Amino acid sequence: MAHEISPLAPTQFPDMPEIVGVALSAAATGIRYKNRVDVLLATMAKGTTVAGCLTNSKSRSAPVDWCADGLKQGKARALVVNAGNANAFTGKAGVATVKAVAKAATTLLGCAQAEVFQASTGVIGEPLNPGPIVNALPELAKSANASSWNMAANAIMTTDTFAKMATVKAKLGGKTITINGIAKGSGMIAPDMATMLVFIFTDAALPSKILQALLTKSVNPSFNCITVDGDTSTSDTVLLFATGAAGAVKDLKSAADARLKPFAKALDSLCLDLALQVARDGEGAEKLIEIKITGAESDKAAHKIGMTIANSPLVKTAIAGEDANWGRIVMAIGKSGEKAIRDKLKIKIGGIVVAAKGMKDPAYKEADIMPHMKGREIKIEADIGVGKGKACVWTCDLTHRYIDINGSYRS
Repeated sequence: MAHEISPLAPTQFPDMPEIVGVALSAAATGIRYKNRVDVLLATMAKGTTVAGCLTNSKSRSAPVDWCADGLKQGKARALVVNAGNANAFTGKAGVATVKAVAKAATTLLGCAQAEVFQASTGVIGEPLNPGPIVNALPELAKSANASSWNMAANAIMTTDTFAKMATVKAKLGGKTITINGIAKGSGMIAPDMATMLVFIFTDAALPSKILQALLTKSVNPSFNCITVDGDTSTSDTVLLFATGAAGAVKDLKSAADARLKPFAKALDSLCLDLALQVARDGEGAEKLIEIKITGAESDKAAHKIGMTIANSPLVKTAIAGEDANWGRIVMAIGKSGEKAIRDKLKIKIGGIVVAAKGMKDPAYKEADIMPHMKGREIKIEADIGVGKGKACVWTCDLTHRYIDINGSYRS
């Protein structure tokens, strides 16, 4: 089922540079979708290190379990991704599928099965026949090249309305490092990392343990701070591959090494860019919502309060209807379970104070806020009045199109 491109989509998409040691290809196998690419193969040079953050769902997919085992080894040579079938809740058949795909990729590339990473996204509970993927791998390996980033980003989409890509540069060891990332995600989005998939590639030379520390730090304020519908996928996966082509940095032993700061900052920027693209492509979304929380008991408490507001159907539908119903924000703060002082709460929408000191602000006039409510990007601020904890999260509005998309997802 095709969907019109989100009105929140970026107006420009990046020109993705090549990364030495990474080759990409995609194919249309008809796993679920017709006449569109749905399988991605990315191959990496020998010596590539890997890090990852995976869903904390207790019903996670077979590919997620496979990646968890592979991450223990810290090395990667290939990534195989399919769209249309999540290979989740598929029992022994699901395990057999990932093993069959890994075996086929291993034969082609001459690597260990633990170096073949996999991800699947789509319908839950339907067995995934490995045949179409396995049969496509030889031609995929043959046609893989360093420039097919757009095709790769398209191959991992399900209900996404646009391909999500980002690229940044950074200095490391006196050399210019490139970091490229692609992502998919539109519905079932409330990542707890640590149906959202993110794959990041760099030519930096970094040990897997350092790579893991850097990725975990970047994931928390980005992918773990977005939500579309409050539903955590069985398949959430973020993987970061480092080919080492740019050359090693001497005596690098810790992620806290000051020489890594520019790289870490660039990785943070790329992750946030991709996370916001996912939020902008929320199923049926018309508005991007930024929620800043201050004055909470702790940063953790602020994050929970922010996500409670972001996941409230009442808040999200009010914004969809361009209704400045700030009482729903008060409700969400109160139900979060975190400490809050009612008579110290201060709420702003679009920079305008709407409520303070336990009541509507005397100077507030709803007419003043309506131009902001009619815009594409809505900003909500709430000071909880308890401590110094702060957080920023993002979501989108909840429109009838969300029901239309998900009500017909399997048809």
